[in-house]
Amino acid sequence: KQWYQRRVRVAEGEDFRWYIKAKCSSCGEEPQHFIYVAADESTEVKGGRGTANLVVKCKMCNRENSISVVGGSVKAYTCETGQFQSVVRFECRGMEPTDFSPRTGWTATAADSGALFTDVDLQEKEWCDYDEKEDREVGIYEVKSSFKSVKG
Repeated sequence: KQWYQRRVRVAEGEDFRWYIKAKCSSCGEEPQHFIYVAADESTEVKGGRGTANLVVKCKMCNRENSISVVGGSVKAYTCETGQFQSVVRFECRGMEPTDFSPRTGWTATAADSGALFTDVDLQEKEWCDYDEKEDREVGIYEVKSSFKSVKG
């Protein structure tokens, strides 16, 4: 199938929910359910260590772990290369993301016409619609993700 989308980005707003699975860095416990991180949510971290967008306690070792969305790190994905690109950075303390579920809240821009599609649902890891300006189907197919550890 041809790829007709040029840009995919998070819908505007800090309330976007990044659905991830994460494992405890201390004991290796990895729950099978997805949790979400949202930049507009803030929770106190025990011991006066500030706040984080998500704070969870490991059910195996009882360690308190946290993840935050790094401010200014959210970027659009452009499909020119078809390669993995960074779309968000997380600051992780005591846990690391292992899986991502794209779900809802995305926007997409058609490559040729520039038509904007809002509230794109990628929960099934694909999406298609009709571009009236170009008189053809447009879509996003075979969504894949990966996590890469970076310092700094």
